[in-house]
Amino acid sequence: MPLFFRKRKPSEESKKRLEYQLCLSKEAGADEILDISICELTEIPASAISICKVLQKKVFILHSNQLRSLLPKGSDISALYTLKVLDLHENKLTCLPEEIGQLKALQVLNVERNRLQRLPESIGDLCQLQTLNVKANELGELPTSLGRLDSLRTLDISENKVRSLPTALAHARTLESLTLDASEMTFPPSSVCTAGTEAIQQFLCAELGLDYCPPSQYLLPVLESDGGGGAAWDCVDGDLSPSTQDDNLWQTKFQDYEKRKEQKQMQKLEFERRLEEEQREHTQLFLLNTSRRDDMLESVRQHQQRLEQDLSQQQRTLEVDRQRLLAQLRLAETGISGRITHILMENKRQRKSAEFLQSLEEDRMRMERLMAITQEEAESLRKKEVAAAMQKMLSESCSLRLIQEACETRRQTLVSETCNSLESLDKKFEQVLSLQQLDKSKAINQILQEEEMQKAAFEALQLQRDGMHRFIRNQIRLIEAELMQLTKLEVKRRDLDTENMQEVLSEQRSALSDLLQQLLKQKDQREIELRHILSEMELKSEATQENYWLIQYQRLLDSKPLSLRVQEAGVDRALVDLLCRLSAQHCLPLLAHHRITAETLRNMSPADLQKIGISEVGVQKALLKWAQEQEATTAGPSKASPQEEVVCLPQPVVPSAPSVPSVPSAPSADEAAGSSECVVCMELESQVIFLPCGHVCCCQGCSSALLSCPLCRGDIAQRVRIYRL
Repeated sequence: MPLFFRKRKPSEESKKRLEYQLCLSKEAGADEILDISICELTEIPASAISICKVLQKKVFILHSNQLRSLLPKGSDISALYTLKVLDLHENKLTCLPEEIGQLKALQVLNVERNRLQRLPESIGDLCQLQTLNVKANELGELPTSLGRLDSLRTLDISENKVRSLPTALAHARTLESLTLDASEMTFPPSSVCTAGTEAIQQFLCAELGLDYCPPSQYLLPVLESDGGGGAAWDCVDGDLSPSTQDDNLWQTKFQDYEKRKEQKQMQKLEFERRLEEEQREHTQLFLLNTSRRDDMLESVRQHQQRLEQDLSQQQRTLEVDRQRLLAQLRLAETGISGRITHILMENKRQRKSAEFLQSLEEDRMRMERLMAITQEEAESLRKKEVAAAMQKMLSESCSLRLIQEACETRRQTLVSETCNSLESLDKKFEQVLSLQQLDKSKAINQILQEEEMQKAAFEALQLQRDGMHRFIRNQIRLIEAELMQLTKLEVKRRDLDTENMQEVLSEQRSALSDLLQQLLKQKDQREIELRHILSEMELKSEATQENYWLIQYQRLLDSKPLSLRVQEAGVDRALVDLLCRLSAQHCLPLLAHHRITAETLRNMSPADLQKIGISEVGVQKALLKWAQEQEATTAGPSKASPQEEVVCLPQPVVPSAPSVPSVPSAPSADEAAGSSECVVCMELESQVIFLPCGHVCCCQGCSSALLSCPLCRGDIAQRVRIYRL
């Protein structure tokens, strides 16, 4: 159920019915009935309460509405003290007011098909109440005050949640008819309830130890005190069950009421018909006057358009246009005065058109005044616009100057604070260095003696010596450098407003981003595998063996075969330096094993390097470029001897890894060092890669607060920190 809903407005038919019933109840000779049912009311109008109080109505019919409370706020229930019949069935009442006991004259109360959850205790004060109908509500129990209703003859509590009757109901000796859900009752039992009202009353009297007497012995005083109030019973729409003795009287009164109701309905229809005819005639007259007024306004509007067109040329020929405008105004006034004279002659036969003529005259005078002040208003508006523009420009300049001064002040403050903090950090760093020099020897001895530290050193060396892990690290460094270069190119192209290669750069960047994510996953997986191997080695170690991790550390250092080390020593020194600059030392065993020289590289292609295990595109291109440079520097390239010819093996030594897509070659170390600045603070270098977009545009501090990439506005799924060695 929504918390907020639009209040439903009553329809026009319901409003007409309410107004008609209220007017009908005020007429002289009206009966004692006020019927405002089926009017879509959400609360009782205050005028209806006043009518009941002043005209002393005895029957108040409110059924088939949407009432949520019996009385509006600020109303007093004592205004309804003359009511004998109150019909409220088919509404939305949730409770009756506690003051309902003040209606001492009430004889019939019908609240069938509402949402009542309880009855007030004051209902027992209705000493003359004869009929109470609470059928189809949400009552869970009945108040004990029902036993004080000395005149109660009919009670209907069916279709509720009542499962037990109060024993005090036995004191209602005049109760003739009690309607309830007999099959669901627990007290009295269902067998007693199905036997009828008399059996129920006998059971309740037996519970209280009273003697049961039939209601006929107590009804005579009630009927005598009823007096003329029985005539009001015929207007209740609920299913009331009178006694069999008054059936004929009830039928006669009901027929009389139906006849009066039909007469009222006919009078209402006749009144509505006359009202509609009058409204139709009034509408025709109004449409006729409106059409004539529209014609006049159309002619005046045409003249006004011509005048406005002439005013547009007023700056060049002001005096000539003024004379022309005056001539046109005279012609317009002559035409308007002729039309007004004709209209006045016609409207002498129609007295109702006087107001229309007066409005036309006022419109003409207003138009003349407006045309007289049009030029002055235009000049004043121009002056105001110029003044507003100048004021806006001055305010913007002042705001910009204030912002610049604030920025300069803040910058100076930050510089001074940074200098102070650097001085304090230098002092602390010197103290820490002095302390570290003193404790260095002790820390080294302690680290060598502790097994856990030995294990950590072994794990670090294992990660460093592991070929697959080193291969993945180098690939990640190359891709990070490529992404940084692509980001710098993309920023430069965006600053230069060139979009020729923008799509190519975005495709390359997306490919590098996907590859970087794959390599990061492979790196994490390889570290997990190495840790698993480490745990297995720890389980196999003997408890009595000392310095186990130092021994494993030394074994890992000496794990490279002697023959491979000899072959590596025979590799060209320039080629070794090149591999070191490229951080591709893991390729040195491959080149040494296959005896690759500069001359061999000149005859190889990237596919041949891929076959021997060098799969990085950047490393392949760097090696081939170096071979060509060596050929250019030497006087003449010498052919390789038969002993130096190498057959490229199809099986690589290093474990396979995903191939790098065709992207721009990785930058050199010098190019990678000159990274772009942060696009947020514009002070530090870019240190973080945003995935999946692949942009390198922010420092570590600024990237932590971002949710989307500042270059492409894409969502950030992962951040990769770039470490420069």
